[in-house]
Amino acid sequence: MRALVLDPEPLVRNDYPDPKPGAGESLIRVRMAGICGTDLELARGYMNYRGIPGHEFVGEVAGGAGAMPLGRRIVGEINAACGRCHFCLANLGRHCPNRTVLGILGRNGAFAEYLTLPDRNLVELPDSIPDELGVFVEPIAAAYEIFEQVHLGRNERILILGDGRLGALVGLVLWAEGYDPLIGGHHAEKLDLLTALSLKTELQQHLRPGFDTVIDCTGKANGLQRAIELVRPRGRIILKSTAAVSSELNLAPLVINEISVVGSRCGRFAPAVEALASGKLDPRPLISALYPLAEAPAAFAAAGDSENFKVLLKIE
Repeated sequence: MRALVLDPEPLVRNDYPDPKPGAGESLIRVRMAGICGTDLELARGYMNYRGIPGHEFVGEVAGGAGAMPLGRRIVGEINAACGRCHFCLANLGRHCPNRTVLGILGRNGAFAEYLTLPDRNLVELPDSIPDELGVFVEPIAAAYEIFEQVHLGRNERILILGDGRLGALVGLVLWAEGYDPLIGGHHAEKLDLLTALSLKTELQQHLRPGFDTVIDCTGKANGLQRAIELVRPRGRIILKSTAAVSSELNLAPLVINEISVVGSRCGRFAPAVEALASGKLDPRPLISALYPLAEAPAAFAAAGDSENFKVLLKIE
């Protein structure tokens, strides 16, 4: 099959072995996939990943155990848990120590013609959600995970640090759920687009401390440091970023100012599918470009351009 492989640089291969589904798994033909910040970090060396990246996708069932009919259009939760450990038995499969993670850890991903996932990971996509919306299910689910972890007061001053893909989606989700966050970024053109989507924005250099909650979506190693500078005493920081490089950090202000820090990663797909199907949320204005899989290296370069939001791959 054709696939984009990190080895370590992004390279399109036409002779990559077809995946074979294991017990309880389905073979999925990928229709469309999205490039996210984690994919870019993997290409920069994050987790020393080698293989096929990609975890935001829409596909259709092409074979396997038959939990869903052939041809059924689906999205897939990316953590493939063992189902037996104490984390899995506590319904925390996303933290299973034996898990593989689609396109990130021990399992080839979606930048290919085919992938495999356990049947329990598959979520049917309603007809009302076209492919170019369906690719947003996974990152939107990650944004909705914030509500699973913390209670956000309606009157809180909420700052989202970062005007990229993730920051924009978190902002759209919060706005759709009745909150009024401020997005702080470095790119005036991006902020103008987000303003046109009803979001409040501000250049980061103009931000002043005092926010109740700061959500770090910068994708930068220094994002936490900037969040510490901007959150109020006894405020809260939510970390959504992953970065390949590390940085030195003075933790004393976290103690002195009694700041709570919450790591936040993947989320349940149901709230994201519901929001997209109902029309409550439509992130399609964030799509900057669509490339065929054969031009995936160029798509990676475009996704790495700070002027772009979301770059998609059409798997043909």
